[in-house]
Amino acid sequence: MLNQATLEKMQAMKMHALAEAFQQQLGASHYAELGFEERVGLLIDSEWTSREQRRLGRLLKAARLRYPACLEDVDFTSPRGLDRQVVLSLGTCRWVQEHQSLILVGPTGTGKSFLACAFAERACRRGFSAYYVRAPRLLYDLAVARGDGSYGRLLVKLAKTDLLAVDDWLIAPLTEPQRHDLLEIVEDRSERAATLIATQLPVNAWHAAIGEPTLADAICDRLIHRAHRIELKGRSMRELRAGGPPKHKPAGSKEGGKKP
Repeated sequence: MLNQATLEKMQAMKMHALAEAFQQQLGASHYAELGFEERVGLLIDSEWTSREQRRLGRLLKAARLRYPACLEDVDFTSPRGLDRQVVLSLGTCRWVQEHQSLILVGPTGTGKSFLACAFAERACRRGFSAYYVRAPRLLYDLAVARGDGSYGRLLVKLAKTDLLAVDDWLIAPLTEPQRHDLLEIVEDRSERAATLIATQLPVNAWHAAIGEPTLADAICDRLIHRAHRIELKGRSMRELRAGGPPKHKPAGSKEGGKKP
């Protein structure tokens, strides 16, 4: 009767893993060989592990990662200029804790989105909240929020997120409202939360791409200051995995021409 009452109290307090471990100990004689402290420790470990797994599940669901990526699966063998030691160092998430930025730059197909998701996944595993979003979708959501009255709430939600990972940064020209939206986001996060940017556009071209000099100065200064950078090079990973031949420039094409 006493054991049943204890189990019911555990379930009522939503200590389901603890209750399951308690039942296991009651049903297995070898636990009797352990001391009181060891048995209690095993019970607490079961509940703690279960809660951490549920918390990680909630963080990963909220992060909305594009890929089920993790840093352990990053390919360092492909010739794209990716330094293992740099990635492992950033994998400690100290930069997230210290509210710094991480900028991933490289041609399309070099693995920026996968890396962005992998860093966000690592942040979740370290207990930080994260959110992955493509820049066009982020700007669209902000425009819709402005129209339905939820703009302020969305900005607060983004500001409270420990790591905001924005992919396809400056992939298209910005409108005036979009420039102001980006400034609001980066201003809220500057030295208060970590931001990851993944883009095809070199950092020195951001100012011109943003368009309005004053806003461009403010946005670039807040993002680039104290930022870590990873610059990827080489062929598309999709081409390499497909085994396709390298793309050759058509006859008469000029070096430094605009990429399609």
